[in-house]
Amino acid sequence: MSPFRASPGFTQEWKHFDLSVAEGVATVTLNRPDKLNALTFDVYADLRDLLAELPHRGDARVVVLTGEGRGFCSGGDVEEIIGELQKMEAAQLLEFTRMTGAVVKALRECPLPVIAAVNGVAAGAGSVIALASDFRLLAESAKFAFLFTKVGLAGADMGSAYLLPRLVGLGRATELLILGDKIDAAHADRIGLATKVVPDDTLAREATALARRLADGPALAYSTTKVLLTRELDMDLGSSIELEAMTQALLMKSDDHAEFYAAWSAGRSPQWTGR
Repeated sequence: MSPFRASPGFTQEWKHFDLSVAEGVATVTLNRPDKLNALTFDVYADLRDLLAELPHRGDARVVVLTGEGRGFCSGGDVEEIIGELQKMEAAQLLEFTRMTGAVVKALRECPLPVIAAVNGVAAGAGSVIALASDFRLLAESAKFAFLFTKVGLAGADMGSAYLLPRLVGLGRATELLILGDKIDAAHADRIGLATKVVPDDTLAREATALARRLADGPALAYSTTKVLLTRELDMDLGSSIELEAMTQALLMKSDDHAEFYAAWSAGRSPQWTGR
């Protein structure tokens, strides 16, 4: 457990999704399969808060996001969110949109690698949550749809117009965000939106294998790399080189780097501690 935390204890129960933490892997499962795991106000808020809390618990080195049943996440619940938004004033609407954006910011700011195991449709906010993850493992049946314009809203939502062009290029991002058309896993793979596409019945196994690799590896090196990737998106080259120089000098004093050299000298595999 991190010593650098506030006085309130960690959350013991998350009511709006399932959370399990085992051997360094935190698995978050959206659990509204009858609604294709559509998001509610409470799910957004809990995801935002969980992602802020996880790095300080000390028992997780990697996060896996997935959905129960046939879908990853179909976006905001039409009845429970969109219907309610019609009744809100501008100040309340801004509070809501800032909260949804805070989920994406938390995904990017969280120093733990995040794997989205996309087991079906990822639409609207669900597609952006997958986009904001570090790895996207797609079942062959998975589909993406950045469908915000389909409901009369800007295709740029929750940071999608910032993140998507950096992943697939401006032309592809323009097509996906303006037209809002559904694309299958093979298409997502071709344009660079997928880390890997796997058969449906192996998705859980593939996600577990990647999570284990990350959890059992040099976790400090992995998390630092994620932080630098996020920070350097808007830096000039000189600033990036200086930041990487300072970071690398710091990690040269880490236990894991010393363990690498000791293991190499002894002709054995490193025993990583993530410190």
